[in-house]
Amino acid sequence: MAPRSHGEQEKLLQALIDIGQELASTIELDELLNRILRISREVFRFENAIIRLLDADRQTLVTAAAYGYDEAVIRPEIKLGHGVMGKVAQTGKPILISNLAILPDYVPGIHDARSELAVPMVAREKVVGVFNVESPLPDAFRREDIAPLMTMAAQAAIGIENARLYENLRTISGRYRKLHQFNSRILRSANLGIYTVDDGMHITSWNHKIEEMSGVREEDAMGRPLFELFPMLEKEGFADRLRKVLQTGEAEKMRLAHRDQRGDLRFQKRRLAPLIEGEKTVGVVVIVEDITEFRRLLDQIIQSEKLAEVGRLSAGIAHEINNPLAVIAYGADLLLREESLSSFQKELVERIAGESERLQSLTGGLLSFSRPRETVGNWTDLNEILRDVLRLVRYEVSRHAIELKETYDELPPVHADPNKLKQVFINLILNASQAMKEGGILRVDTRRSAEGWVEVSIADTGPGIPAAVREHIFEPFFSTKAEGEGTGLGLYICRNIAAEHGGRLFLETEEGKGTAFRLLLPTHSLD
Repeated sequence: MAPRSHGEQEKLLQALIDIGQELASTIELDELLNRILRISREVFRFENAIIRLLDADRQTLVTAAAYGYDEAVIRPEIKLGHGVMGKVAQTGKPILISNLAILPDYVPGIHDARSELAVPMVAREKVVGVFNVESPLPDAFRREDIAPLMTMAAQAAIGIENARLYENLRTISGRYRKLHQFNSRILRSANLGIYTVDDGMHITSWNHKIEEMSGVREEDAMGRPLFELFPMLEKEGFADRLRKVLQTGEAEKMRLAHRDQRGDLRFQKRRLAPLIEGEKTVGVVVIVEDITEFRRLLDQIIQSEKLAEVGRLSAGIAHEINNPLAVIAYGADLLLREESLSSFQKELVERIAGESERLQSLTGGLLSFSRPRETVGNWTDLNEILRDVLRLVRYEVSRHAIELKETYDELPPVHADPNKLKQVFINLILNASQAMKEGGILRVDTRRSAEGWVEVSIADTGPGIPAAVREHIFEPFFSTKAEGEGTGLGLYICRNIAAEHGGRLFLETEEGKGTAFRLLLPTHSLD
């Protein structure tokens, strides 16, 4: 048979474009399949065509759309592995037959059929059906027909899978219009993990991206209780947010450090939207965004921010003072070996040695704080961390004529990275000091909060924070300082460090009456 003309090739290309447009514009299965059959008839001039879809539970092929066939031919189901279409569904490979008379198990289609072409419809590496055409003429189909038919069948399969997913969501909540905004293109290419749960916390949908994020396949997730599959979500606080959405019908969002079933620690943003049916919340849509790579970049920014703070606080003192301190300490050690010193002189030398050692400890602490290091959790005395921080920033506080008041309750240890908590406290204390340009009172208090929690409060008597600024205070790169004086990342980083430790950072302020930041930390380990 002669190859296709240029006009036929253009018509074929247009057909494939039309099918792509159909996939983007409709999720109605019957309409989509009938449109594909019409396109195949116009382009390939087939006298008949039939699409049978695979019923995986019963292992049979069921007619979904057809033309050119009698009703008696369309109605019967074909078992997997039987006939041409059954074999295509079983193997996932196309079959082209020039003479059907030689096939003993041929399942009749049209009257006096002599040739047949059947191709699998594959979506996400899974056969969902078979596209089949027949002819009463021998050699009616060419091998060059297989490739375009496979392309068309693949597009049809994707459309079928997407249409089925939409039908499932409509069954869960037929009136929920927001879910209907998800068209087949979004579901196929979305770079966000999306799943839904019903009001009993059972998983009702599970897209391909969430499979990648969680390591759990859709077939293993569907219908399972969410917290039976991921028990760690209870500890991470996600369960409380999910229940809140179901109770209030209001959307929520959160960030959390989540360890998936592979054991990998991932940082995620999660948005929870209610599924509404009538006036009742019947489920929740969860959209998951993996921000682990962003967090790694953020860790680099945190390190840069720490170095900037240390540079401003120490003003080069650490490097400049260490060398002369070493000479002073060495000289004091030599003098203490002299037996001719009077008791008064010996006391003075011992004091010089002690003060030198204290200054070396202080500069060593500054240098240690500036070194990059990974997050390391240890059982830590929160009061001692605050005392260490205040030793570092006491000069900065005193030069603003600020009175420092400290109250430390007896606290249980917290499991935390001391260096990161120091960064939070340094940032909050310096912000408070800078807010009280004319002096004031800085209060640093610790206390036990609710059971299993401790609280650190850092409060100033400054001018307070205006309402317009309050709304953006924790946003990255938002700053009220003059250009060059800050990155706008300080409080954003503080809140992320708090969340990393399973804690929360709250702002309390009133214009003209000062500002207080309250940090709540759990006393249990997050491991």
